[in-house]
Amino acid sequence: MNKRGPIMIIEDDKDDQEILAEVFKELNYRNEILFYNDGQEALDYLTNTDTEPFIIFSDINMPKLGGMALRAKIHENEDLRIKSIPYLFFSTSAEQEHVVDAYSKSVQGFFIKPAEFEEIRSTMKIIVEYWQKCVSPNYIK
Repeated sequence: MNKRGPIMIIEDDKDDQEILAEVFKELNYRNEILFYNDGQEALDYLTNTDTEPFIIFSDINMPKLGGMALRAKIHENEDLRIKSIPYLFFSTSAEQEHVVDAYSKSVQGFFIKPAEFEEIRSTMKIIVEYWQKCVSPNYIK
């Protein structure tokens, strides 16, 4: 896990992108924050770059390639899977079917987007700081 790598946020709602940008600005992490409007954009980035992201936050329902389908493609890609990039869902809906499906694809977390800015900030702070402390396997490319 590259703790200095960018934080990827895959979210098609521009308002949510703006809120998350402000949250991360306030949290002042050194990681670059990268936004993607859909899973296909994110997958193209992941498969065409040598940069290893620190963590991926993904919505579920998005155009082109949704969050569940993206997670499946990452999990099926040995080059991406071996990097142990934490993949978390951050969505407005948490239907039991989605939660079960997510964990069956080895997602590392499923979070409901809080309504209040401070709750979003607090949730992101907890998540990022957890992964900053977490140890993951090293891999050789």
